[in-house]
Amino acid sequence: MTQEELDALMNEDVDMDMNDLSTETKEQVEDDESEFNEHDYRVSAVHSWPPPPPTDDNKMVHQLDDVTKESEEKATEIFDLIEGISNDLTNAEDTVDEVNNVLDANIALFETLCTKFPHVEAFKTQLAQNQNAKAKSSSLKDMMETNIDTVMNIMDIMQYQDIHRQKIERVINVMRALSTYMNHLFSSKVDDSKRVASAVHLPGDQNTDNVVSSDEIEALLASFGQK
Repeated sequence: MTQEELDALMNEDVDMDMNDLSTETKEQVEDDESEFNEHDYRVSAVHSWPPPPPTDDNKMVHQLDDVTKESEEKATEIFDLIEGISNDLTNAEDTVDEVNNVLDANIALFETLCTKFPHVEAFKTQLAQNQNAKAKSSSLKDMMETNIDTVMNIMDIMQYQDIHRQKIERVINVMRALSTYMNHLFSSKVDDSKRVASAVHLPGDQNTDNVVSSDEIEALLASFGQK
């Protein structure tokens, strides 16, 4: 095979690959266009109109105000409960210190008695019991100190609750500012009650399925007259 024949064969393969790629690309575009539905990108009038009435349940800023108010109230209640737990733990820790002082005195006393009367088993028994009670009391104090630290960490974490409330309040202020701006932007010197009613259907509209024709209006009026 000559060089010219080889070049011609290579060019033919390249052209075939390009044609195949072009065909696949065209088919893919056609498939994408067939799957596209313009109604998927529009808000359905059936579900979105009429909009919900402006009651307290549907007012966004009103709901956010309720959220911030309730959040602040509940956060205050939680802080009060946590503070009560912290105070109880602190008082219990002071009580444990007093008990430890008594146990230390007892241990010192029975150690002296055991030294002077080594054959008296009651002194040894009391010494062992007081030492055991002192160990448990010390362990209890360590647990209380750990719980106090945990309570303080909880109070620090709860500070984020107030930060979140402030963020919501900032959103409310921005929304109110935008609302005021839009009201001023769309304000008019003409009162709405003095405006001409808008036409329901204009020439050139395509979606007129819900528009009542003149014949239907006349038939409706006639039916009212018969009643």
